[in-house]
Amino acid sequence: MSKVCLNGYREYYSDTTTPMNNLEQFREQTRAWLEDNCPSSMRTSTPDGEVIWGGRKQTWLNPDSKLWLERMAERGWTVPRWPTKYGGGGLNADQDKILMEEMRAINARSPLQSFGIWMLGPALLEFASDEQKKHYLPQIARGEIRWCQGYSEPNYGSDLAGLQTKAEDMGDYYLVNGAKIWTSYADEADWIFCLVRTDLDAPKHEGISFLLFDMDSEGVSTSPIPLISGASPFCQTFFDDVKVPKHQLVGELNNGWTIAKRLLQHERQMISGIGGNSALGGTGIKLEDLAKQCLGEENGRIADPTLRQDICEHRMNDLAFQLTMSRSGEEAKSGNLDANLASIFKYYGTEQNKRKYERMLNLMGTQMLGWGGDTFSTKELANTRQWLRSKANSIEGGTSEVQLNVISKRVLGLPD
Repeated sequence: MSKVCLNGYREYYSDTTTPMNNLEQFREQTRAWLEDNCPSSMRTSTPDGEVIWGGRKQTWLNPDSKLWLERMAERGWTVPRWPTKYGGGGLNADQDKILMEEMRAINARSPLQSFGIWMLGPALLEFASDEQKKHYLPQIARGEIRWCQGYSEPNYGSDLAGLQTKAEDMGDYYLVNGAKIWTSYADEADWIFCLVRTDLDAPKHEGISFLLFDMDSEGVSTSPIPLISGASPFCQTFFDDVKVPKHQLVGELNNGWTIAKRLLQHERQMISGIGGNSALGGTGIKLEDLAKQCLGEENGRIADPTLRQDICEHRMNDLAFQLTMSRSGEEAKSGNLDANLASIFKYYGTEQNKRKYERMLNLMGTQMLGWGGDTFSTKELANTRQWLRSKANSIEGGTSEVQLNVISKRVLGLPD
């Protein structure tokens, strides 16, 4: 099959927005397109320095990363389930599953990491005006805007609804004053989706609105927060008399809490995805393979029977979690989706990821505790930092304690 031009969809499909009856034909065509268009260097594990977040500040250490993003975005496959009129691929659930399977088959990298895709985009699809969707969603799909999330505040911890960043109605615009904390990559982001209080007298779950605005706006500043891992993805973000045009309000005034809750579901679902994956972040090696390297193997099995059983149990839990997530996805197709599942998945997935790194510590011993020097390999140093970073999994996106409260009240029906 000949190579397809970026705009030459009809070489492969008559209409990408129409579900195809023949899924095997779709698979063959998808496989052919990926073979023709995915650069060979994009069929490898992604080094930390080559992760593509998009936006105005994006640098391209590997030119193929830019080419791969452009090709996938042109096809709508950075967001394959979004409608084509908003920059998506218009695929149905079965087609999307096939696309993911074929990408994994050639070890294709994700062309774009994006809070806009994982969290904001789904919320905009549900709550934004059509004009806002047409303006923001295609830019998100093409990786032209990098977003950060303005939710948590310094004095309110897990009490998100207690936020005090305020937006005053000034006629043509809102005047925003306040501060946010734990704002992931705020110093690298182009725009922020931000919860603000627009009615100071309303009950705390009311009087909240959802604003979008440019991080280059006058009055916005950020300050990175160093972590124990040595990295600093989080920031404290300050707003001093920031002017936000009124057309950048999403949804109804004072009804932002509804949007906030839905977006949190998407965030928690996204974070939960780190569970059920035995690959160790930054290295690509699997836990069971690391065990064989550290302990040796007998007839293809991990030599130490106790640790072999422990890792086998972990792997079984991974697979059970993957199957549960998959079953939930199938149920969602029929509209039978429990919003509280996001809390269950977020809690289990992040705890499972933490357990993975604790098992890695048991395997590597002191080689897992290095911070620098010639006695530690690059991968060992990366694993140390990933282990330390995993501790934040039970805090970000709503603490494990918050998730357990949600589960106890809304799933199990336990009293307060």
